[in-house]
Amino acid sequence: MKGQSLKIYVILYLVFLYAPIVLLPLFAFNSGTVIAFPLQGFTFGWFIEVFTTQALVEATRNSVFIAVSVAVLSTCFGLFAARAATRYNFPAKGGIVGFVMLPLVLPEIIVAVSLLVVLIQAGLSTGIWSVIAGHVLICTPFSIAILQGSFANMDKSLEEAAVDLGETPLSTFRLVTLPLVAPGIIASLLICFTISLDEFIIAFFLSGNEPTLPVYIWGLLRFPARVPVIMALGTLLVALSIILLITAEYFRRRGLRRAGKRDVGGFL
Repeated sequence: MKGQSLKIYVILYLVFLYAPIVLLPLFAFNSGTVIAFPLQGFTFGWFIEVFTTQALVEATRNSVFIAVSVAVLSTCFGLFAARAATRYNFPAKGGIVGFVMLPLVLPEIIVAVSLLVVLIQAGLSTGIWSVIAGHVLICTPFSIAILQGSFANMDKSLEEAAVDLGETPLSTFRLVTLPLVAPGIIASLLICFTISLDEFIIAFFLSGNEPTLPVYIWGLLRFPARVPVIMALGTLLVALSIILLITAEYFRRRGLRRAGKRDVGGFL
C-alpha cells in the first residue's frame, strides 16, 4: 500500500513538473495565435520567425556571448578554488570555502540589487559585462562543487609520481592533473553555460539596453500575438538545455569510471 501511494505521488509530481514543458512544443507548432485547445493546425512559421526577427537575434547573440564568457571564467575560478579546497590546508579554510559557496543559497534578487547598487555608486553603466560579472558570481560555486568531486576522486599519488620524476608543479598540473579532471571541467563548462543562458533576474537588473534572451522573452509577454513565438523559442531553449545537461552528465560519469569510483548520484 505504501509503495503504491509513493508511485502515485511520483507520477503526480512528474505530471505537475513537466506538463508545462510538454505544452511548449504543442503550441509552438500550432498555427493559431491563441494559446488554447483545440489546436488549429501545424506550422513551422513561429520557428522561422525566431530566426528572422532582428531584435531576437541580437538578444540571442548577447546571451550566447555572456554564457560562453561565464562558463569559461567560472570554470577557471572553480578549477583553482576546488584544487585549493581539496589539496591544501590553510587557516579558516572551512569558513572561506563556505563564504565562496554562499551565492548558492542567496536569492538572486538580492545579488542583482546589490550589484546594481555597487555599479551605480561606482559610476559604472549596466550592460553585457555587468551581467557577466553577476553570472560568474552565481555560477562559480556550481563549478567548484563539480570540480571538487573530480579532484577528490583523483589519485594524488599520480601527481606525486610526476614530481618525483622531475616534473615541475606547473607541468604536473598541465600534463597529469588537467587530463584527469577534464570530464569535470567539461561538465562545469556545460552546466555554467546552461545556468547563464537561462538566468533572468540578474540579467533583468544589469543588462541595461543590451537585453539577453530571457529578458527579451519577458518583454514579448506584453504582446499576446507574440506568445507563439515565445513558445517556439522556449521549445528550442528546453531542447538545448536537455542536450547540455545530458552531455554534462555523460562526462561526469565518464570521469567517475576513469577514476574507478562508484556513481552515487548526479543530474540524471
